[in-house]
Amino acid sequence: SVFNNAVCDRLCPCLIMRLVFIDTEFRTLRLKAEDSSGRQHVVTVKLKPKHPLEAPVCTADLPVPLAMTWTAQSSLTHVHTQFLLLLESLAEFWAVLDEIDQKTWVLEPEKPSRADTMRRIVIGNNVSIKVEVNTRHPNMLPECCLLGADHVVTPLRNKLNSNMHLWNPECSVLQNLRDVLEIEFPSPATHEKSSFSVECGICYSYRLNSDIPDQVCNDSRCGQPFHQACLYEWLRGIPSSRQSFSIVFGECPYCSKPITVKCPPRNPEN
Repeated sequence: SVFNNAVCDRLCPCLIMRLVFIDTEFRTLRLKAEDSSGRQHVVTVKLKPKHPLEAPVCTADLPVPLAMTWTAQSSLTHVHTQFLLLLESLAEFWAVLDEIDQKTWVLEPEKPSRADTMRRIVIGNNVSIKVEVNTRHPNMLPECCLLGADHVVTPLRNKLNSNMHLWNPECSVLQNLRDVLEIEFPSPATHEKSSFSVECGICYSYRLNSDIPDQVCNDSRCGQPFHQACLYEWLRGIPSSRQSFSIVFGECPYCSKPITVKCPPRNPEN
């Protein structure tokens, strides 16, 4: 067909070498690409009926939109070239996350994709830090959220606030976090991940609806973690518990010391 011929005419020999998939209608293609650090990527190109007069729809596993310039004279080679340029602009961002993935224990996401910008990193038993890395300025101070019992998190938060001025954009995010928090992160070289994958003290599961336990008893002798939803349902069923606005006050199921939990957000479908 004329459509198929138009596609084939735009698949030069060098591009055919990068073709990993094409459907029987010649409308959907996947092209592989390798950035300067050797990372493998794939861009999916869906051609419209009026190709090449209409711009194709391009998607890829990226943390930023994949915006392509296209004219009636453009070819699939132009798509691949623009894709490569975008990959190179994200090389430093991926280098930051690759170092974190290789040198720390990451709790979330369990299987990071190239589109993920967040990492929740183990600091110690029942304490972690969630960092959101900026795609355009990856070595700048990321958004940070410390998670864990107050008696552990408060000193770390104080160090983060008092040492923030020491952040050096010339160093990696991981090195800066070490320096600012004055800690060494557990790593695959020093610890087993199972040491930090503590189950919820109520449902005895590590994961519940894609969530990991993030509520922790603040008593230093307990420190038992819970899923927010599990702890909320548990406290709601105890007569001695009370609720004020969106906070439920009760006793830890393990040590009976005071514990609080926010009401889980309502599901709009319910």
